[in-house]
Amino acid sequence: MSSHDHAFLFAPHNSRQPATTRKIHLRRLHDILQLSIQTRQFKRAKRAWAILCRCKETDWKALWTTGLLILGEGEPGNNGTCNAVDYLRAMMLHCPDDRESILQELVFRLLLLGKCREALDELELYLPSFPYQDNPVFHVYAGLCCIFLAQPQQDHSNRFDRNLLRDAQTHLEHAKTLDLDNTVVQAFLEKLSSFQQGKQIPPDDSDDEMELAESHHSKKRARA
Repeated sequence: MSSHDHAFLFAPHNSRQPATTRKIHLRRLHDILQLSIQTRQFKRAKRAWAILCRCKETDWKALWTTGLLILGEGEPGNNGTCNAVDYLRAMMLHCPDDRESILQELVFRLLLLGKCREALDELELYLPSFPYQDNPVFHVYAGLCCIFLAQPQQDHSNRFDRNLLRDAQTHLEHAKTLDLDNTVVQAFLEKLSSFQQGKQIPPDDSDDEMELAESHHSKKRARA
């Protein structure tokens, strides 16, 4: 049977018509991977992905988003997010051309795990350099991390950390300069003013701020 007689469901990264039996099998495997993802059969998707990544024909670095998608699905608790963090750290080394997008995903997942200090450390490592310094999302994340870490700690002083609040304002104002239409940044700047006056954060506000930050992240990802 000629390779032209084979029908495939999905087009891979390299969508040239397969000319050998091996390449036909790889296209079939790619179909299985994509169909498994579409039907949320992630165990099967992981098996297909593991095979494809071992094949020299697969540019797994260019498909890092596929690996990220299936890695944490079906894992109990925070195991999936922890696995995703380890994976993204590895991809930061292997995919320098996509490092900006990978860093955004890494910071988001660190925040999901409650590792705010670690997320801020990652941001502070890259923000001084281009192109990260011109990314408003990174400045929003850095500002929110500073606000969170500036909050009064239990059994300690009930005052906010002024230095962290100052850093938060710097990041949020920079984000607003880069993205003038960003209403989320403006809302946090207004909230920051009350924090700087020493007012406490009502319990419900913390949940609202987290939901607002996650919504902001989702919108930015959709634009990419």
